Amino acid sequence: MSAKKPPLVVSALVPRMLRMVSQANVQLFQATGGRLGGKIGGRELCLLTTTGRKSGLERTLPLLFMRDGEDVVLVGAQGGLPQHPAWYWNIRANPRVHVRTAGRTVEMIARIAGDEERTALWPRLIATYPGWAKYQSWTDRVIPVIVCEPA
Repeated sequence: MSAKKPPLVVSALVPRMLRMVSQANVQLFQATGGRLGGKIGGRELCLLTTTGRKSGLERTLPLLFMRDGEDVVLVGAQGGLPQHPAWYWNIRANPRVHVRTAGRTVEMIARIAGDEERTALWPRLIATYPGWAKYQSWTDRVIPVIVCEPA
């Protein structure tokens, strides 16, 4: 059973606000090569570019991530909202993505971590950003872990 959600998390405005903030962050990151908009709370962000599963258009958003060797590990938390983020479904439809950090952009192949791999990665992910554990407690869905490997 999930913990009680803060009122803001269940608000219909949250997804819209997240989109607006994300779009501004992407523009800032791109304009400055990641010098601005490349970190949040002292943690490094990447820009993930997926192909829209319905539109076919490229979609770019900023995400916290964890490095695992050459791989980039992402978490589809969406702040503990009850549904997976749109970018998760885009990856399921087309796993070819681009991941940009402050240093470079890499073409990668994304895959959803299986149960065993997710279980192994989760403690390291929580050490990277403890908020993911809180988000998991707010939702009944299993928050997906996505591993992006160089293409």
